[in-house]
Amino acid sequence: MLRSLLLPCLLLFCRLCPAQDYPLVPVPFTDVKINRGFWFPRLEINRTVTLPFDFKKCEETGRITNFAVAGGLAPGTFRGIRYDDSDVFKVMEGAAYSLQTHYDARLDRYLDSLITLVAAAQEPDGYLYTIRTILKDSTARKDKGAGPTRYSYEAHSHELYNVGHMYEAAVAHHLATGKRNFLDIAVKNANHLLQVIGPQPGQLVVVPGHEETELGLAKLYRVTGDRRYLDFAQFLVDMRGRADKRKLYDEFAGYGPAYFQDHLPVTQQREATGHAVRAGYLYAAMADLAAMKQQKAYLEALTDIWTDVVERKQYITGGLGAKESGEAFGKPYELPNQEAYAETCAAVANMLWNHRMFLLTGEARYMDVFERVLYNGFLAGVSLEGDKFFYVNPLASDGQHKFNVRTAATRAPWFNTSCCPTNVVRFLPSLPGYIYALRGNALYVNLLTENETEVTLNNQKVKISQQTNYPWEGSVRLTVSGEKPVAFPMMLRIPGWATGQPMPGSLYQYTNPASKPIQVLINGKPQSIKTENGYVRLSRTWKPGDVVTLRLDMPVREVVANEKVTSDKGLIAIERGPLVYCAEGIDNNGQALKATLAPGQRFSTVVQKDLLGGITVLKSSAPAALTLIPYYAWSNRGPGEMTVWFGQRRGN
Repeated sequence: MLRSLLLPCLLLFCRLCPAQDYPLVPVPFTDVKINRGFWFPRLEINRTVTLPFDFKKCEETGRITNFAVAGGLAPGTFRGIRYDDSDVFKVMEGAAYSLQTHYDARLDRYLDSLITLVAAAQEPDGYLYTIRTILKDSTARKDKGAGPTRYSYEAHSHELYNVGHMYEAAVAHHLATGKRNFLDIAVKNANHLLQVIGPQPGQLVVVPGHEETELGLAKLYRVTGDRRYLDFAQFLVDMRGRADKRKLYDEFAGYGPAYFQDHLPVTQQREATGHAVRAGYLYAAMADLAAMKQQKAYLEALTDIWTDVVERKQYITGGLGAKESGEAFGKPYELPNQEAYAETCAAVANMLWNHRMFLLTGEARYMDVFERVLYNGFLAGVSLEGDKFFYVNPLASDGQHKFNVRTAATRAPWFNTSCCPTNVVRFLPSLPGYIYALRGNALYVNLLTENETEVTLNNQKVKISQQTNYPWEGSVRLTVSGEKPVAFPMMLRIPGWATGQPMPGSLYQYTNPASKPIQVLINGKPQSIKTENGYVRLSRTWKPGDVVTLRLDMPVREVVANEKVTSDKGLIAIERGPLVYCAEGIDNNGQALKATLAPGQRFSTVVQKDLLGGITVLKSSAPAALTLIPYYAWSNRGPGEMTVWFGQRRGN
C-alpha cells in the first residue's frame, strides 16, 4: 500500500529536484537494498531498537508533551531546554525514512499523532517554538533561551534551528506517505519566516545562531518548487558576518563572532572556526547553494575551508572539534587526544558536507573523508546494542574522566542535550543513499558494502549487486545484470587508504605505505588501472552477468601525524583498511594508556565472530602482548582505559 505512494528520496535529494542542482545525483536510499554484510545488522538495530528507544526518551523527558502543552491539549509547563523540539523532529525524520523501506502501520499512526500535537503547538501565524509559546515573556532570560520578543535572542534561542529540523522531517514524511499534514505545518512556518525576516523595510535581519534552517529550506524548496525558500536560505547564509547589516553574534562566553561563523561574510571565510557542528551545517548549506544557485564564490571558500580542516584540524578518526570549550575547532594542529571533543553530531555534519562536496566535484577525496568518518568517528557514537551513545569521542580515556554531564569514558542512554542520539537515528536509515551516484550515464560506486540496486542507464534498467566482507576484507565483487546489454561507464572509487594515503592532505601519513598492487578484473580478466579523481573508469557495453572484481590489499599499517601535532609527536596509530584500531584495557591486563609499540612490530589478524558483534582483532605477542580492536567498538564492555595513539619502544 505505502510502496505505491513512495517518492524515493535520499536524505538530500528527490526526483522532484529542479534542473539546476548538483552535477552528480545520488541513487535514492529507497532504491538501494542492504540485506547482508557489515551494515545490515546496524541498520536493523537502528530501526528496531534505537528508533523506539529515542521516541520513548522523548516521551519520558517531556519533549513530546511540550507540544501538547503549547497547543493547549495538556496541562503543565515547559520541561527541558530550548532545543528539545529539534530532538523530536529528528527522530520523526528517522521514522519517516524507516517507513520508506519498512512500512509499519503502527509507526505511521504514531507519527500522525505526533503531527497532531505539532499542529496544535503552532501559533496561528505559523510561529513554532514550544518554550516561548508556553512561557511567553518569562523566557526573556538567557538560561531559558529566548529574548523579550520573537527572534531577539537568535544567537542561542534555537528558534530557527529547531524549525530547520522540522522542515527536514516534514519533507521526509511527505515523501514516505504522500500525506501533507506535516508538510503543511512546515510550509506555514516557512511562509511566516518569509514575512518577518528579510531585507525589506520592517523586517528583521537575523541569522540562525545554530545553522540548520538553511539545509531544511533547501529540502523544502526541492519538494515544493517554491524558489522563495531557496532565496531565503541564501539570505540567511549571506547575512553571516555582515556587520554593515546587523549586529554580529558575540554573546557566548566571550568567544566572539567566530564561534558562530559570524566573523566574516561566508565568501571571505577561509578557515574552519567555532562550534564544529554549526560550522559543518553551514558548509553543507553553502554547498547546496553553490549547486542550486551556481554560486562559484561559495565553492571557492568551501574548498579552502575543507583544506584547512583536512590539513590541520581533523582527527585520524575523522572527528571534528578539539575543544570542550565551545565544542569548537582548535588552533591549527591542536588535536588533543584524551581531551578531544569530536562530537558525534559533528561527525554527521562532516559527512553531510563531504558528500555534497563530492556531488559538486566528482572527486573521490571527499568520499575518502566520508568513509573515514563513517567507520570511525561516527560509528563510535552508538553502542552495538543501539541504546547507548557517546556525545564526545575522545581518542584516549582513563575510564573515568567526564566532560561536564556528557560522559566520555562510558556510553550513556541519553543526555540533557540529546542531539547526538537523535542525529544517529536519522542518519543511519539514509546510509544506502550514499553508496552510488549518477552523472549522466556514468555510475559512481562510492562505498564498498553488500547491497543491491537498480538504476536507469541509457534508458535501460540495470541491476548492480555487491558481494563483499568489507571492511574486514578487501575483495569486492560487483555483478551487472539486466534484460540486455547496455553501454555505460562505471566509476569505481579506489579508497585513499588503498593507495597509501590514510586521509587527503599531509596531516597523517603511513610509515609503511607500500602494499600489493590494486587489482581490477572484469569477468576474471585483469584491467589496466588509471584513476580519474580517485576513480577507475570502466567503460564498456555491459552484458547481463558481467562481473567486476576489485582486490585491495589490507596490511596492518602504522600512522604518524604531522610533527606540528604536538599531542601525537613520537606516537604511532594502527590502521587496517578503513578502520582505525585502539587498545582497550579489558584486552590488555586492564591497561592501555601506557602501551607501546616496537619498531616494525607485527600484528596478526584474528577473526572473532563472537566478540563485539563480530570483528577482526589485531594481536601481537612480541616484544610484548598487545590486542587491538576497531575504535568504533570501544566502551561496549564497560569503562576502562583506551588509546588510539601509542608510544614507541626503543631497542629490544
